[in-house]
Amino acid sequence: MSGTVVTVADGVHAYVQAPGGWCVNNAGIVVGQDAVLVVDTAATEKRALALRDAVDALAHGPRRIVVSTHHHGDHTFGNHVLAGPHTHLVSHERGPGELLRRGTALQSLWPDVDWGNTPTVLPTFTVGESATLHLGGVTARLVHPGVAHTGDDLAVWLPEQRVLFAGDLVFSGAAPFVLMGSLAGSLEALARLRALRPRVVVGGHGPVGGPELLDSVEEYLRWVSGLAERGLADGLSPLETARRADEGAFSKLLDRERLVGNLHRAFQEAAGGVLGAHIPSTRAMREMVAFNGGRPLKCLA
Repeated sequence: MSGTVVTVADGVHAYVQAPGGWCVNNAGIVVGQDAVLVVDTAATEKRALALRDAVDALAHGPRRIVVSTHHHGDHTFGNHVLAGPHTHLVSHERGPGELLRRGTALQSLWPDVDWGNTPTVLPTFTVGESATLHLGGVTARLVHPGVAHTGDDLAVWLPEQRVLFAGDLVFSGAAPFVLMGSLAGSLEALARLRALRPRVVVGGHGPVGGPELLDSVEEYLRWVSGLAERGLADGLSPLETARRADEGAFSKLLDRERLVGNLHRAFQEAAGGVLGAHIPSTRAMREMVAFNGGRPLKCLA
């Protein structure tokens, strides 16, 4: 249940949980002289406790700032484990509403997982378009790139170290997922992140990489966009489009069934729908299972 600490710069660490599929996310630990910044927590109580142990081993002390890159449970269910009287929980300004609206609903998709105690903990501070944190010798910028993976995404950028914690704006070795956000918005977000010229990119899931991770996500999303345009022109559904698609190298991505959910979003946008408009996820999730040969989606939390 423990992750691997990968040091990417002086005092800057990625906490990588393999293999990086459904429910198994990455976190970040940034050690400053005045405070420790933790980027995201984890999906289960046990995983969050292991993350806390890793944080304590790198910098034991009470002053912590926990930033949620978005509200999804695999990044926030463990917030209570890191919470305390000297800890500030930070999210985008839409985050509290999303947490209250969704609660622990994610857990109903995988009822056999040992989630442990995961109460919904609301942030103590929220961010609009951007904010800057001074940790003592380390500066962290929080950037909201617009509606992308979700409507409340925050990326964490360390300009001196040129390290980017991208949350689920970036997946490494796994299929991206934009059903609950925007495909077009994700492409705009990637362009904004690329303009930062990061040296190291820590995605929300999968191995640490460099700016090539931004390129690979963009390539995938543009492929999905093209599939949607052709599917609509041929009168196909998202599931039918996915089944007819030549996935090529994308077939090797972890959680490739996300293609169906992504096509639901791409169809909605290609038909002129409002970016980020709510799409009921029940049908899309059911069709992802069908695309997966009827096999349940694997949550390895």
